[in-house]
Amino acid sequence: MSAQATATIINGMQPRIIGRALGIGVRVAGRVAGQRIAASTAPAARVAQRPAEPTGPTLSRDTGLTTGQVAAQARRVASQGVGGFLQPFRRVGGILWLEVTGVLFLLPVIVFGPALWRASVDYSHTTDHRTFWTAALVVAVFLYLSVSSFWRARRR
Repeated sequence: MSAQATATIINGMQPRIIGRALGIGVRVAGRVAGQRIAASTAPAARVAQRPAEPTGPTLSRDTGLTTGQVAAQARRVASQGVGGFLQPFRRVGGILWLEVTGVLFLLPVIVFGPALWRASVDYSHTTDHRTFWTAALVVAVFLYLSVSSFWRARRR
């Protein structure tokens, strides 16, 4: 594999965005795990001496934020990390969805195509043109929907 092809693959994956999202997620998970480990290894005597927890909002010693604000900030950071991690999968899922719908829209074209052909052959010999125009309309609409779905998938 050439260096240019490797650079194209790496640039297409946007490693900074994926790395940033994974880094945030790992930091948040590490912080939560550290707090749980510290809480589970605390001796029973120390737990008994701990004062009762306040019922209202408390201030964090480090930043002056209330516990609710700290929790909201942690939740926001975690959701951004997960969202950044899932972004490539969301893109691929969207492309796959467009391709599947394109195939499903192509099925009526395949079914009504022979009916349109038969009706076009009989068009000049009969006075009932309803079958021809109905088949033509169905084929045209579903062909447009199928092609536009594949076109949109290709542009992504």
